[in-house]
Amino acid sequence: MILDDRVLDVRGATVRYAPGRPAVDGADLRLTCGRVTALLGPSGSGKSSLLRAIAGLEKLDGGEIRFENRIWSGPGRHLAPEQRRCGVVFQDYALFPHLSALDNTAFGLRGGQRAERRARALARLEAMELGARAHAFPHQLSGGEQQRVALARALAPDPDVMLLDEPFSGLDRRLRGDLRETTARALRDSDAATLLVTHDAEEALALADTIALMSQGRIIQTGAPDAVYLRPASLTAARLLGEVEAFEARVTGAAASTPLGEAPASGFEEGARVCVLARPEAIRIRRADAEGALAQIAARRPGSGQQRLVCTLEDGRAVSVRTALTAPHRPGDAVRLSLDPDNIHVIPAEAG
Repeated sequence: MILDDRVLDVRGATVRYAPGRPAVDGADLRLTCGRVTALLGPSGSGKSSLLRAIAGLEKLDGGEIRFENRIWSGPGRHLAPEQRRCGVVFQDYALFPHLSALDNTAFGLRGGQRAERRARALARLEAMELGARAHAFPHQLSGGEQQRVALARALAPDPDVMLLDEPFSGLDRRLRGDLRETTARALRDSDAATLLVTHDAEEALALADTIALMSQGRIIQTGAPDAVYLRPASLTAARLLGEVEAFEARVTGAAASTPLGEAPASGFEEGARVCVLARPEAIRIRRADAEGALAQIAARRPGSGQQRLVCTLEDGRAVSVRTALTAPHRPGDAVRLSLDPDNIHVIPAEAG
């Protein structure tokens, strides 16, 4: 089989540290140069182990990793990390405390005159909007500035593959948001195939061209951010990308009946067991004299421009709804809930 150039392919990758379930269990993943792929999953799902295997820091126990049809890891083959042209940014950034931002960035550069290497390093810092801080030492830099220096250092040698392991985890939420666009632009401009490991769904949705969802060592779904968010392959996949309500039902007359009304299910056989998935924003909320399932608002949590309402149905089930912050809903109010048929997704019950 001939693979496309400028693509890193992971096929059936397995990493095992001890007897029992592997840390990475037959994972398939494709990274394309010039694009950012987010590997999203909970702690312990195998994300960092897969990243380390791509970097050459862990040997595979099965499967293979290729770049431009060259085997990096496979049966009887394991290229050393320094032979893989990978830039890696870990959580702690690992900057040298006795070197300036410029010297940290230039540290991994080889060949050419010293002045040329420093000019190249400075260009990377300027691309990260840090040219004015080139001579500052790590202790003089903020957390966000340290993160950008670490990224500039990893990008300076023009790697084929960029690997980032939870690079924003040590920053506060506001700072993470501020850095996303700068980071995404620098990564795409580098033309490297980028893998961003994260457990933050918002981060994955904001930064990535492609999202790969990982659970228990396996890649369970891969696709464009909007596709995996709106059309998850399973309940596990749906929950990795945020809050979701799941209603089990049987198909009758091309529809599935839920406590919030019927959901279209034309692609399923009569009597099939299905799971109707609805994000909080896919649940409509109206006044108590409107149509829909009767519920009472039990709690209200304001957020950035929106509010999350926890509503209790007559059978005692709690359902989350997301509406505009200005909507006049308060705890204790009686309301009616229904599904937005254009924003729900139906999957076989077994997939959940």
